[in-house]
Amino acid sequence: MADIGLRPAHALAEAIRRREISSRELLEHYLARVDALNPALNAVVTLDPDGARRAADAADGALARGEQTGPLHGVPMTIKDTYQTAGMRTTCGLPAWDHVPERDAEAVRRLRDAGAVIFGKTNTPMLAGDWQTYNTIFGTTNNPWDTARTPGGSSGGAAAAVAAGMTALELGSDIGGSIRFPSSWCGVYGHKSSWGIVPQTGHMPPAPGTQTVTDLSVVGPLARDVADLELALGVLAGPAGLDAIAWRLELPPARATALRELRLALWLDDPAYPVDAEVAAALETAAGTLREGGARIVDARPAVALPDVMRLYQQLLYPILLSTISQRSFDSMAKLAESLPESDDRPLARTARFATQRHRDWLFANEKREQLRALMAEFFTDVDALLIPVAMVAAIPHDHSEPFYERVIEVNGETRPYNDLMAWMALATLTHLPATVVPVGRTESGLPVGIQIVGPHLEDHTTLAVGRSIEELLGGFVPPPGY
Repeated sequence: MADIGLRPAHALAEAIRRREISSRELLEHYLARVDALNPALNAVVTLDPDGARRAADAADGALARGEQTGPLHGVPMTIKDTYQTAGMRTTCGLPAWDHVPERDAEAVRRLRDAGAVIFGKTNTPMLAGDWQTYNTIFGTTNNPWDTARTPGGSSGGAAAAVAAGMTALELGSDIGGSIRFPSSWCGVYGHKSSWGIVPQTGHMPPAPGTQTVTDLSVVGPLARDVADLELALGVLAGPAGLDAIAWRLELPPARATALRELRLALWLDDPAYPVDAEVAAALETAAGTLREGGARIVDARPAVALPDVMRLYQQLLYPILLSTISQRSFDSMAKLAESLPESDDRPLARTARFATQRHRDWLFANEKREQLRALMAEFFTDVDALLIPVAMVAAIPHDHSEPFYERVIEVNGETRPYNDLMAWMALATLTHLPATVVPVGRTESGLPVGIQIVGPHLEDHTTLAVGRSIEELLGGFVPPPGY
């Protein structure tokens, strides 16, 4: 990694502090990389070079006066196009929401306050609603490891830009694996924070101007090493708005930092949602390396059935995902749900039934969720982290066919429903748990494979500590060929 653009953000911040490179020089370097590399990827879809140059010059001027804004002082970065960004085009991939905000989303504001220089936005699927990244405004984003494949979604542009060295750091979001899929499929690092610790204000969806907090959805970073995830979480986490009057956040330290002291459980496959053999081989090889490296692997697994978790997750997720549909579409879906027999559990039936459920039904589902959260809390009394797959498959070929629910993926030579992709995402999201993704290998065909480190509620520093240990053991970020 000789190119400075591929160095982690914390190292770049240190280089700026030491005046080994200026913020302006680093910004120009990233703009040049975007100019050279982005045409093949279409990851960075909006640029504000003039505004970024003013911010970089201001950062250099402040440093010359002995002033320093924060841990990201002068570091250029991009932002996923789901976040309102003051003075910069923001769309969420939806023409109706294409606008230039006057104010930053709260998470963006915190990054700026920490010294970050925001120079562009990265692509996302429309309404951040797919595991592939494409929309009618900006088109399709490609995976830097194989441009015939998707980088994942919905933070697909973010992950592709980080992997290709077109940005120092990225701000993603995750309700259905939107940080975790792209991180794994592009070979970078990502952190799905514990629900509620990073403010969502200014993220789309919901619609611009919405004040309510969305269940299941979280804000989190994507980066080229775990240290950057930790740095970004420290900048982003904490109460905002009315809560900030009284509430304070103090995340507990990691339970341990050495592999020999961390109690790790492995759940690397499941008959209900089998992992493709190439991905499974990479995960098993990584697990073997962990054992050889002295990791404490404990024989434990949560007392849950993945299909039950998946179904409950969908019951709480679908009302959120389909909240933006028109009243006419909602009414049609409600009629469809009423017309279906109770035995019909096809993807379309689940979608119609869950999206139009009564609040009473949601309350019963939420109680089941709380029971599951209690079960997971008990599990983590004897286990520090649970290592599970990110996805059943490595990065998939582009497939924009409609209707969405009729798409399929191929696992071990057999077709599976597209929605099965969410199976390994469901547990951490449903129970509000932190999950860190780190790259652990590649398939025989050369595609990246990540592992998902799920930890106890609000113990984000523990999953990050496990990620750092794995990173040290396996060697860390590797750029895609040609980048």
